[in-house]
Amino acid sequence: MTAHSEGMFPRPLREADLSRVEGVFTDVDGTLTTGHRLRADTVRALERLSAAGLRVVLVSGRPAGWGEAWARQLPVDGVIVENGGLFFLRGARGLRKVYLEPPAERVENRKRLQREVSRVLKQVPGARLSVDSAYTEVDLAVDYNEEARLGDAGASRIESLLRARGVTAVRSSVHVNCWLGRFDKLSATKRFARVAWREKLEPRDGRYVYVGDSFNDAPMFQAFGLGVGVANVRSVLDRIEAPPAFITRAAEGKGFEELARALLARRGRRALEE
Repeated sequence: MTAHSEGMFPRPLREADLSRVEGVFTDVDGTLTTGHRLRADTVRALERLSAAGLRVVLVSGRPAGWGEAWARQLPVDGVIVENGGLFFLRGARGLRKVYLEPPAERVENRKRLQREVSRVLKQVPGARLSVDSAYTEVDLAVDYNEEARLGDAGASRIESLLRARGVTAVRSSVHVNCWLGRFDKLSATKRFARVAWREKLEPRDGRYVYVGDSFNDAPMFQAFGLGVGVANVRSVLDRIEAPPAFITRAAEGKGFEELARALLARRGRRALEE
């Protein structure tokens, strides 16, 4: 059941209780990026969150290759990529890479996934793999809104055909991400917390925020009591399986910056109170 059919809509970010927040899990495309690019002000917001002692973890459908670069170059504690297929975190011996599934299962799933996606691409005119699918290890992405312009109808048809073949398929703001395996953004986030911080993540306890903008963020919005959508999430609210609890005034990267300012302001007040 969608948010629209249940009459459930996000509340303004100003109503969120951010008093206990220790960290932020954030989507990338359409959430950190603005017009497909990462603005300097958004990077600065990440820097300020990190400098204030807040944990920051990226959670994206983008490839492993992107994730390794982000983990090395951005002020973040870790990066979850390929919709939860694997993640990177900094450890005592440098960057550590963790997969959600064992090697033999990954190999078999990858072979089958490539076959199934190839069959579906032939059925949808103009459909093609994203340029960056060459750098994936676990999932694949069909471009519908980056270089390609297939629209909602094309993306929906791709999702439907893939699901009929037993493939998990869900949209981000730019791609239809598809994979075989028992993982998603939420399961990977919980695994990340266990491995990186030795914590059992309780998404509704108010210690962590999740911020996103699209269909593949629904499991996170459903799990996190502090699920925040940047304003462009409004374009999918009538179709998303689970809406965010709160929404920013601004869209895309500026919406993330708005959330960062709210978190930093609340952290400053807490420091004064202590």
